[in-house]
Amino acid sequence: MAASASAPAAAATAAAAPVAAAPPRKKPWLLIGIAGIVLLVCGGGAAWLLLVHNSPKKTAAAAPRPPTGPPLYVPLDPPFVANFEGDQQVRFLQVTAQIMTHDPKTVEALKAADPIIRNDLLLLFSNQKATELATNEGKEKLRAAALAAVRKVLAANDGKPEKVDAVLFTTFVMQ
Repeated sequence: MAASASAPAAAATAAAAPVAAAPPRKKPWLLIGIAGIVLLVCGGGAAWLLLVHNSPKKTAAAAPRPPTGPPLYVPLDPPFVANFEGDQQVRFLQVTAQIMTHDPKTVEALKAADPIIRNDLLLLFSNQKATELATNEGKEKLRAAALAAVRKVLAANDGKPEKVDAVLFTTFVMQ
């Protein structure tokens, strides 16, 4: 009977042991919560690094600097006089122009290339049509073409074409 008495006692001890050895249920949820927070922090840090490294870089070469100093004007004297096509008759165009820059070295380069600039602008003015020049859009288009022609001459003569800011018409007469 002693063996039978010890069997129920051992069964009672075995039944009590799992209850006492079982850890509380709070620890797995606590570990999952901490792991989730760590993942969120790491993911946020990685996203921030990717955004910072992939953002466009601001460099001095990419952003054009505003011109410094007062504007300098180079007059193209005497005025241009050109004949051009108009409604079945020969028409005349008289244009006085000035070139604007902010760079004194560009002024010297423009003066040195004056004959070439005048030649190219005279050819440009001669190839115009009266109907196009009658509108403001046509005059602005001609002004943009004149600026491109001046910049092209400076580029060919070892100048800095980007330093020429504008070609301005100070008189514009069509007959």
